[in-house]
Amino acid sequence: MKSNNIWQAVLGEIELSISHGNFITWFKNTQLISDFDGEIIIGVNNIFVKQQLEKKFIDNIKDILEKNGVQVKTVSFKIQNIAREDTDTIPDNIIEESVENNQIDKINKTYQPLTNSLSHTYRQGLNEKYTFDNFIVGDGNELAFAACQAIVSQPGTRYNPLFIYGGVGIGKTHLIQAVGNYLVKNNNFSKVLYISTEQFVQEFVDALRFRKTADFVSHYRTADVLIVDDVQFIAGKEKIQEEFFHTFNALHQANKQIIISSDKPPKDIPTLEDRLKSRFAWGMSIDMQNPDFETRCAIIKIKTSEQGIDLTNDVIEFLANNIQTNIRELEGALNQLLAFCEMRQLEPNLAITSSLFSSIKTRPKHLSSRQIVEKTARYFQIQLDDILGAKRDKDIVVPRQVAMYILRSELHLSFPKIARELGRKDHTTAIHSVDKIEKESKINMEIKKAITEITEKLYV
Repeated sequence: MKSNNIWQAVLGEIELSISHGNFITWFKNTQLISDFDGEIIIGVNNIFVKQQLEKKFIDNIKDILEKNGVQVKTVSFKIQNIAREDTDTIPDNIIEESVENNQIDKINKTYQPLTNSLSHTYRQGLNEKYTFDNFIVGDGNELAFAACQAIVSQPGTRYNPLFIYGGVGIGKTHLIQAVGNYLVKNNNFSKVLYISTEQFVQEFVDALRFRKTADFVSHYRTADVLIVDDVQFIAGKEKIQEEFFHTFNALHQANKQIIISSDKPPKDIPTLEDRLKSRFAWGMSIDMQNPDFETRCAIIKIKTSEQGIDLTNDVIEFLANNIQTNIRELEGALNQLLAFCEMRQLEPNLAITSSLFSSIKTRPKHLSSRQIVEKTARYFQIQLDDILGAKRDKDIVVPRQVAMYILRSELHLSFPKIARELGRKDHTTAIHSVDKIEKESKINMEIKKAITEITEKLYV
């Protein structure tokens, strides 16, 4: 039994059930270090993580371990391999709450650092495993991939800034880090920085605490390439937004490349200052979508090949058909299957896979855009040519808008592609239609009923 596979499966499920910030703060650097006769020992970095896991997450951990076939009598946490800098670092959620509530002085009294220096927190941040070579390109991400390829050929001159947005677990972090890794390897850039927004917040607070804001400013405003992940987390933090605004301006004015990721487009990030929304829109904004069926199959194949495991095509297709939410959930399910079979010394097959994931609603193998449009037209009792045509009658426009909404919610198509499927030339029509139906479905029971019934018919 490989404890690493089991723990990765557990982490995959935990990551889907809690916020991204909580997962990074409390679970990212944990590992299963002992599993003997039901006594589980999990390694953690520091006392803060240990206390939080014992207080809030231990029952969840036990349940998921047992779900993955691990006998559990007790779960305990052991602090191990603590580097000097780890004892200085305040958990991200404590820092963020403190920034928002102006309690920095209170933190200073509670958590005293070992050194009055910021140098230990500044790091490049790139993970070498994220490359263009192991990034799977499909319909949902090909535009983002092409833009990143263009950037590495001429950093700072094309698509600056590049703003990539989309749901969780679809490969945004992989792609933007691949840009950084490529530039480090193939160009003579002295300073390529990748940073999560949580780390940016933490380092800014440290700079205020130690009166080292000049060091902080110098570090970020002298970057050749700055890659910022999950920028939505600066929303509502006025001082952080002000500092990021000035950093952005300094780099952009110097033609330095800026790459940003978020879970939503700039205009939809609540409490984000208008001046930042405006600057984020200066370059190119790309909506990155969930992977299609073929891409999901390719992802499973590359993940299993990395572990030296061969899965039959029917197992691969079952996973790809039934787990469509995002790549992270797909990888979590794959890890769960491999760990389950490894513990029982079984070869993964379709019977085991379908039994393990029996609670997942079976979806048709090839649900197409055409099927959605046809079923929508049939539901509203209108002709297919009308819903695809130019008529603007209300009894045609509303079904057309509903079809666009379902294409977005079920197939996760990009707005330009939705517009093309419905015979529209301008993708802003699709954006307006999806937004309108999303709002209408919350107050109009007829619209809500139509969406529900059409969607159900897709999977009959």
